Amino acid sequence: MNSNVLIESFADFARSKNIDRPTMMSILEEVFRTMIRKKYDDDSNFDVILNVDKGDLEIYRNREIVDDNSEDIWDLDKIPLAEAQKIEPDYEVGESVAEEIKLEDFGRRAVLMARQTLIQRVKDLERDNLYQAYKDQVGEIVVGEVYQVWSREALILDKDENELVLPKGEQIPKDRYRKGDTVRAVVHRVEVINGTPKIIISRAAPAFLERLMEQEVPEIYDGLITIKNIVREPGERAKVAVESYDDRIDPVGACVGMKGSRIHAVVRELENENIDIINYTNNLELYIQRALSPAKIGSMKINEQTGRVSVFLKPDQVSLAIGRGGANIKLASRLVGMEIDVFREAEDFEEDIALDEFTDEIEGWVIEELKKIGLDTGRAVLAVNKEDLVRRTELEEETVEELFRVIRQEFEEQEEDEQAETQNSGDAQ
Repeated sequence: MNSNVLIESFADFARSKNIDRPTMMSILEEVFRTMIRKKYDDDSNFDVILNVDKGDLEIYRNREIVDDNSEDIWDLDKIPLAEAQKIEPDYEVGESVAEEIKLEDFGRRAVLMARQTLIQRVKDLERDNLYQAYKDQVGEIVVGEVYQVWSREALILDKDENELVLPKGEQIPKDRYRKGDTVRAVVHRVEVINGTPKIIISRAAPAFLERLMEQEVPEIYDGLITIKNIVREPGERAKVAVESYDDRIDPVGACVGMKGSRIHAVVRELENENIDIINYTNNLELYIQRALSPAKIGSMKINEQTGRVSVFLKPDQVSLAIGRGGANIKLASRLVGMEIDVFREAEDFEEDIALDEFTDEIEGWVIEELKKIGLDTGRAVLAVNKEDLVRRTELEEETVEELFRVIRQEFEEQEEDEQAETQNSGDAQ
């Protein structure tokens, strides 16, 4: 392989990878100087002249002529007079010799190695450029085209045909992709695996919702409204706490837009995810009330030491507070940073029974588990569904079912006793 073919093929490859000319020249010179060092031990007295456009390469070895009997003849930058005169008979001691070295002089193996090294250097540079470019874009939206879909992830190509990975766990559950589809997502993280950067993108991250709102709401983009916190159950529900730095701007109204025009664009992108926009406040009690919207809270007890909040609601508000699949209460808890326990307010006429009165039927450790989450009466326990009790305590599902059976039976017996007492009273009269 001659120098023209080597340089031209490398130049074409480098251009296809968007490598700029100065970088291309630098890589070529460094590779050829490495070849020189391997053969001659030093490259300080060599000149490497490149013309990438024409594919020309010239390498000159510069040495000073010394007498044949000089002690310096073994120096790398010296040449004996007799050897110099083989190049040019008129040379004399003290003159400089610029001897051209052909690429073929390095041997076929060295040239092939140089070619492989050049290609590898470009690939390394391409990987480094990709890492640097996307490392600075973490949290920003990118647009790509679906190239391939697997069970655990989808491969997306950006406008420069860089590979981006959209894992199943970072997709919205309702997302269904086919090759050629356009995808918008946020750069989630950049990993380096065996020297190769892996760009992970996400549509499930809170940052994706935040960037979408910035695009749709100018006041957020301009900094007049700040997003204080975002929590999501991707594709199902999200809660966004916003705050305005201008008293004249209603942050919730600005985010929703006239007749919901602004938020609807975001909702459509997120596969009809239900988005609750609430006003942020430093008043924790008010913040919790807003977080549990649309449910209306009767009262609450906040224990900042344990990080738990007990909220009491009317029976018709409990399901609203919990939400479908418990989504509303989970998101509210994450939004305010505290575990929220929901209790049904007992009706005034309903008599209750303290859990301590069930010690004959219920083990003491079970009662203690219930008290830990603020349940200290029978009706308070029955007001919470089985799934929530299992989630909030260390109790097994079978234990909870038995617990409900014992408490309900006690209330039924109490009601029967009251009815019997009423009947007896009527008969006596």
